[in-house]
Amino acid sequence: MFGQLWATKHPHASHADAEGLSLHRTLGPWGLTALGIGAVIGGGIFVITGQAAADHAGPAIMLSFVLAAICCTFCALAYAEFAAMVPVSGSAYTYTYATLGELAAWFIGWMLVLEYGVSASAVAVSWTGYFLSLLDHFGIHLPKALVSAPLDAQLRPTGSIANLPAAAIVLLLTWVCYVGIRKSSAMNMAMVVLKTGLIVLVIFAGWKYIDPANWQPFIPANEGPGKYGFEGVLRGAALVFFAYIGFEAVSVAAQESHKPQRDLPIGMLLSLAICTVLYIAMAAVMTGLVPYTQLGTDEPVVTAVAAHPELGWLRVVVEIGALIGLSSVVLVMIIGQPRIFMIMARDGLLPPVFTKIHPEYRTPHINTVITGIGIALLAALFPLDVLGELTSMGTLIAFAAVCAGVLILRRTQPDLPRPFRIPFAWGVCLAGIFSCLALLSTMTAHNWLLMVVWTAVGFAIYFLYGYRHSKLRR
Repeated sequence: MFGQLWATKHPHASHADAEGLSLHRTLGPWGLTALGIGAVIGGGIFVITGQAAADHAGPAIMLSFVLAAICCTFCALAYAEFAAMVPVSGSAYTYTYATLGELAAWFIGWMLVLEYGVSASAVAVSWTGYFLSLLDHFGIHLPKALVSAPLDAQLRPTGSIANLPAAAIVLLLTWVCYVGIRKSSAMNMAMVVLKTGLIVLVIFAGWKYIDPANWQPFIPANEGPGKYGFEGVLRGAALVFFAYIGFEAVSVAAQESHKPQRDLPIGMLLSLAICTVLYIAMAAVMTGLVPYTQLGTDEPVVTAVAAHPELGWLRVVVEIGALIGLSSVVLVMIIGQPRIFMIMARDGLLPPVFTKIHPEYRTPHINTVITGIGIALLAALFPLDVLGELTSMGTLIAFAAVCAGVLILRRTQPDLPRPFRIPFAWGVCLAGIFSCLALLSTMTAHNWLLMVVWTAVGFAIYFLYGYRHSKLRR
């Protein structure tokens, strides 16, 4: 039993298994880059940025973005080496199976459910805030019981029924993903162009109204654990890490890429670079327009813009841009999660129903429907606080595993062809691991308790089903 739990799956076996999953190869480097930007620019820039600035980092939220970007860069290089070497769907799950064994692969796959499925729910919850703000222009006010979660951050009842707008947008985008990657990619490309243009417009329009006095002090004096000071900057980096989640969603579409060995590293690194520049510029504008203490709202970009009557025309633009941006993130996450489930089911760790491919659309259709319904339920029932921080924790754990996997495979399989090799691999990967652990160390005990429960549920599923049905065991 112990031997099976740590048995690894050779990367060439992943290639062979992938041949049986006939997905359409329709994505080039620009399509993959747009997929990465579509997954990254969303809840982080439109919601988490304001909350992290108000509660933890102050104007130094810009520094928090830099720290999170450095951590992501180390991890992106590790992902790029793996993605070029093992160009199949599955992301960190597939890479961990090749290096750390089946039990670790299951654990990382379960963490990826947090990154894709739960993060899509968190972004959908953010979508509701901007949707309600837009309806306010037309004098439409929906009952609070139907637009907010029935549970609070401590999982206590709030008296609400469900967040119905969040569930509705998830189900609508699930249908788009059901009908094909080509339609999903085209829709995502259009949304990426629109939301990126709108973000650039906000940056340029708001820049001349910035009051530099709002940036003083740049790092506010520490007021307690994780509240301002450098500790707050680090805590802010852990929170805005959520804003970068998704750049490696490019690797999930490996089997739908024309030339994965070349295009996957380009898509991941280029999307990460573009998003980092936009994030830092947007954070500078938001904290420059209003004092950082005012940004802890459900729609902080609207809050910053509304404080200046000269920018009143920009409010509707921001709301529309946020709705488009958040929708594209949910879309990409719904594309990614079913494909991870599909690879896990191909290995026997989940039921065969997750591997079914639609005869016409060539998508994992049943898997997509199951995933979409699950994400919609989470979005309807849980608040952003719980979903966002759990997502960051799961992603940090997965990223650290990928960095470790690169080093392990360099020793155990040194002769494998590597179309893309990390320069100074030991230094880069160790820096990636330690930076992920540093951000994880800032999470609260409450979050760790939720993570323990989530992990226990995952291991229960593995030992009740996955262990007995594993194809590697057979």
